[in-house]
Amino acid sequence: MTFRRFRTIGWTLAAALALGGCTASPSADPPPTGRPVPAGGLRLVAFDSCDEALRQIRAAARAAVGPWGLGPGRDLLRFGAEAGADSGTQKAAGSASTPDFSGTNVHEAGVDEPDLVKTDGRRIVTYGRGVLTVVDPATRRQTGRLALDPAADRFSGQEGSLLLHEDRALVLLRAGRVPESTVPGRRPAPGVVGQARLVLVDLAAAPRVVGEYRIDGRMVDARQVGATARIVISSGHRLEFPQQPGERTDAQRIAANRGVIDKATLDDWLPRYEVRDSVRTVGSGRVGCDRVSRPAGFSAASTLTVLSFDLGAPALGAGDPVTVFADGDTVYSNGRRLYVAADQRWRTWRAASPEARDVSTEIYQFDTAAGTPRFVAAGSVPGWLINQYALSEWDGHLRVATTTGDTWRRERSSQSGVYVLRADGPTLKRVGAVTGLGKGERIFAVRFVGGTGYVVTFRQTDPLYGVDLRDPAAPRVTGELKINGYSAYLHPAGDGRLIGVGQDATDEGQVTGTQVSLFDVADPARPTRIAQHHVARGWSEAEHDPHAFLYWPPERLVVIPVMQSGVDTDGPGGTKRPPFGGVLALRLGDKGFTVAGAVDHPGSLADGGERTPIRRSLMIDGVLWTLSDAGLKATALAGMTTLAWVPLT
Repeated sequence: MTFRRFRTIGWTLAAALALGGCTASPSADPPPTGRPVPAGGLRLVAFDSCDEALRQIRAAARAAVGPWGLGPGRDLLRFGAEAGADSGTQKAAGSASTPDFSGTNVHEAGVDEPDLVKTDGRRIVTYGRGVLTVVDPATRRQTGRLALDPAADRFSGQEGSLLLHEDRALVLLRAGRVPESTVPGRRPAPGVVGQARLVLVDLAAAPRVVGEYRIDGRMVDARQVGATARIVISSGHRLEFPQQPGERTDAQRIAANRGVIDKATLDDWLPRYEVRDSVRTVGSGRVGCDRVSRPAGFSAASTLTVLSFDLGAPALGAGDPVTVFADGDTVYSNGRRLYVAADQRWRTWRAASPEARDVSTEIYQFDTAAGTPRFVAAGSVPGWLINQYALSEWDGHLRVATTTGDTWRRERSSQSGVYVLRADGPTLKRVGAVTGLGKGERIFAVRFVGGTGYVVTFRQTDPLYGVDLRDPAAPRVTGELKINGYSAYLHPAGDGRLIGVGQDATDEGQVTGTQVSLFDVADPARPTRIAQHHVARGWSEAEHDPHAFLYWPPERLVVIPVMQSGVDTDGPGGTKRPPFGGVLALRLGDKGFTVAGAVDHPGSLADGGERTPIRRSLMIDGVLWTLSDAGLKATALAGMTTLAWVPLT
């Protein structure tokens, strides 16, 4: 992979989004368009013909292939799945002052993100271990069950996610395993990871499949605004390079791999798809070469396909695929603007010198306020992002928090900063910056609230920096709070309060267990921590996945899942408190936290059964619902008494 290729990621994705309204190509390639694909102020070239497409793809692959094959950007792929205004929680469309149900904790209100469970207040829909389940929160009974992937029962963890719109659920199933090679002496193509499946389920009565879409590759991410869902798929090539045992030089290996490339066809690169209704295949093919574009320089190792679906339509349709030769990365959207960022942090792991570890993040801005996304501008900042929460737009300015330098080697040359960008023609120009935060450390959490940014860095202690961004040209650090441990997720709670979820730590930086912190940031010059709740030897999924965090403003209730190992109660040689796996509920008061209670699920305590961690929490009509692989539990807030248990197995 070359540096030049990574610089083109944003350009290619810009064109993909701009073309989101085009129609899908049939299985046979149509006549070539022979026209450039515009992307705002940048240009991305479409192939003049299918023959020319194959020639250019082969040439790019020959130039990029190494002695061990043509990698699909393996270092970047691991970041595509990482990993997620006001509280950011989806709420009921009824009374804004007294919402009656919570939803997925998302970055920006109104821009939904896929998750394990969804609710509209009338039903709870969850997907796990291959089965979609519908529960009626009023009767507290299961009302529907639909097996979508029986093979998934063999595995635990998150193998799929959901989007919900009215009586339709879109189930996003991640790709399967890499298939074994069928050619003797050949390795499996490293970029092929099976098929991603998108299943549309009607929930009006008993759940039933009304459509399915399958495409080569894996799901990177998805976003939903209203009924429109956009799905991003990353696909690898299908080339199988020969295994070359014995003493071979790199030049000999490369020559053999180029021989494979010279014989390849378009079918070895372009994603294939299949459209099904409830019982049969109604269309299939591969993305046509008229639907594919390329930047000036590319490696042909992988493609990125953007699919668009109307969840209110009778069927899924062909997904309107648009494909570009690129990889995918971090996405942030506030509904009016969409930003796509591509960083190169993988280079800091491989670089031999500090100078070579100076990477940058390129950012591309799109206008999504009306209709088809429109590319606006592109820019870059030094360093790399921790996740989508490091990006935020306010008053027409984009704020970006990054870490530069090396945090993995002994010299620890890292530091962090916040940069302010604004579109000026086709360029996202830097109008202000504040740097030098947390020298020798890296960013663990970021949250922007209005004109203020909060940045947590960590190595041995946790500096919480407050950054005044009201003057975009002159951002400045207004205050700093140093405490042991760190926050990995920050959540605004109103009235100058900020909730942090992370780990407590010793003076030497050794983590000791989950901590929930309450910060008073009303005075920007003097941020303070006014309360802390510590769970010894605990950890929470909310530390790395904000979807696991619930803050319910009407009750000022914080709910997080916690797993805790056994704790000595009588010192060395004494008895041990059993490990806990459940959710912790804390009520936020004027001076700190009070414990509202805890909820566990059957099998989640150390009673000889399998530990079943609770993954998510929801509020519906004053009832706390918690989800694990084993089932859903309804709990009354008063006394934390169990109202119902709905098994999912």
